[in-house]
Amino acid sequence: MFDEYAIATNSLSKRYDRYLVVNEVDLRIAPGEIYGLMGVNGAGKTSLVKLLAAVEAPTKGEIYYHGDRLTLDANRIKRYLGYLPDNYPLYEDLTVWDYLAYFARLYKIPQEHRRTRIYEVLEIVKLEEKHNSLIPTLSRGMKQRLSLARAIIHEPLVLILDEPVSGLDTLARKQFRLIVRSLKEAGMTILIASPILRDLTEICTTIGVMDRGFLVDTMTVQELKDYQASQQIIISTLENTSKLETVLSQHQLVAGWERLPQKNKLKVTFLGTEEAGVNLLRSLIEKQLPITEFSYTQEDWETIILNRRQGKIDIRKA
Repeated sequence: MFDEYAIATNSLSKRYDRYLVVNEVDLRIAPGEIYGLMGVNGAGKTSLVKLLAAVEAPTKGEIYYHGDRLTLDANRIKRYLGYLPDNYPLYEDLTVWDYLAYFARLYKIPQEHRRTRIYEVLEIVKLEEKHNSLIPTLSRGMKQRLSLARAIIHEPLVLILDEPVSGLDTLARKQFRLIVRSLKEAGMTILIASPILRDLTEICTTIGVMDRGFLVDTMTVQELKDYQASQQIIISTLENTSKLETVLSQHQLVAGWERLPQKNKLKVTFLGTEEAGVNLLRSLIEKQLPITEFSYTQEDWETIILNRRQGKIDIRKA
């Protein structure tokens, strides 16, 4: 039933005392995806991530990796997984090489392959020249890349990252994203949890939105980009908007509109170019509509998702 998915959950739930922090989540992630799990702090992202990483047991429901069910004692299935939690501790008395060698032994990588694998992950995370450096001498971005190297040293099929670029500067975020993309290209399936949507839209293929423990929405990043690429036009008129709405409904490039709180004002989703927008304005004037404002605006990602959840827009129209 779940063989076609790299990650799948069935009615997954987690309760702490009387608090249900993960509620009947049915997650579906195809092989090779970079899936972004988005939500404000307290939405249930980290709790869901801990269940997926087998750090905690669910109160209810099942987790499957490539069709195999995960349990806390399923060591064979756990080898599918690489997990990088937020603020994973580093052993600061070790060098980069010794740190990775320690985890290579923990993951029972055969001794004859261990050295080669450490070199491979150092190359992947761009830390080859730091292999003899003590961990405290590394920058924050380098430490995070070292943590990523630790998470992939056993060659997992699935990588789970909890807020991996939190606290990193712009350059370090970019470097980390490039590494994650290279892992995807190598065939890895990746889940990234973050409260910052922009961190996800710049790298992910699909976004899932969590709220109060529920997975409330799932959409492709391309759907979001298609909607954001459309023009948002604010149109105001001296009259009631009913005549304006009638005219807009007959225009093939108008995907829809939203009535704004201000009197006689609409926000219109327009699928045409700026030149086509000029023609739209001309046609409204030719129909003797008393237009007082015709201006372009651009919605941010968070607003698009909020509007989608509230049912104000349908991204599929765009």
